[in-house]
Amino acid sequence: MTQKIRWGVLGCASIAKRSVIPGLQQSKHNEVVAIASRNEDTAKQTANELHIPKAYGSYESLLADTSIDAVYIPLPNHLHKEWSIRAAEAGKHILCEKPLALTEAEASEMAEAADQAGVYLAEAFMYRHHPRYDILKDMIAAGAIGDIRGIRSAFTFNSSSNHGNVRFRKDWGGGSIYDIGCYPINAARLLLDKEPEAVTVQALFSPEHGQVDMMASGLVEFPDSVSLTFDCGMWAAFRNPLEILGTDGLIEVPYAYSLPEDGGNFYLTNGDGRQEIEVPVANAYSEQGDQLAEAILNRTPLRYSAEDAIRNMRVIDACLLSAEARKRVTL
Repeated sequence: MTQKIRWGVLGCASIAKRSVIPGLQQSKHNEVVAIASRNEDTAKQTANELHIPKAYGSYESLLADTSIDAVYIPLPNHLHKEWSIRAAEAGKHILCEKPLALTEAEASEMAEAADQAGVYLAEAFMYRHHPRYDILKDMIAAGAIGDIRGIRSAFTFNSSSNHGNVRFRKDWGGGSIYDIGCYPINAARLLLDKEPEAVTVQALFSPEHGQVDMMASGLVEFPDSVSLTFDCGMWAAFRNPLEILGTDGLIEVPYAYSLPEDGGNFYLTNGDGRQEIEVPVANAYSEQGDQLAEAILNRTPLRYSAEDAIRNMRVIDACLLSAEARKRVTL
């Protein structure tokens, strides 16, 4: 294997074209050598736009290319399991868009297939690869805000007028909890380094949008009486803040998941007053690619394992069940 991981991309989704492919191209240890679409003309056009050497008219053709080391899968949620397993069987390492699957059970099947094939399976939560989150965790561990008493977060935007959006297909894994509610859940698990005990979620299921949850608000209960309160939605003004409340202080992150190019500074308030914490400028998508590439090249464990993705899906399953049944769900 070369010192650069050679990537193929299954699909021409906007997240791939806008963020992930450019991030991989700007990274140290990766290059994008192929892209596939079920429409060959679309694949060729995208390849030309993004300077990718090869274009394939089917996903199968790309997976058959023995020069490709790893694949990125930005397909709709209901296709994650099938194409991750097929990629594993083809001997490719896998970076799959979040959420990893539709259920915990699907995620477990995907992880088992990757394990049997001896390849890595990673979930594409790019935000947590940015150095900002290491700074946050170090500050918390150092006692900058005392003991954590609660986390509050949100992720909302308004795409309600786009009725052809795949996020409005319930059978395809549409809805705000799958699409963006997964971020606050993932971040709370990351920062607390613990798994939830119960969830309670209320949601707006919209007949205008395929009965998917266009808005949801939730309480996620962690051990030691610490909780995450969150909301997510695809029918509200854009925002994605994160607030970590401690016994002795507060951390406020104005843009927690859509990371600004200027580095995304945040704020610490404690006994020393309120101060802006400067964060290094970094491309989270490049960092994500390089951390995966380094694991592949060195055969070392992933920073965030497939098991972590399975545990995140467990919480998402519970949130969806709670919202549908209008009840508290224990994990």
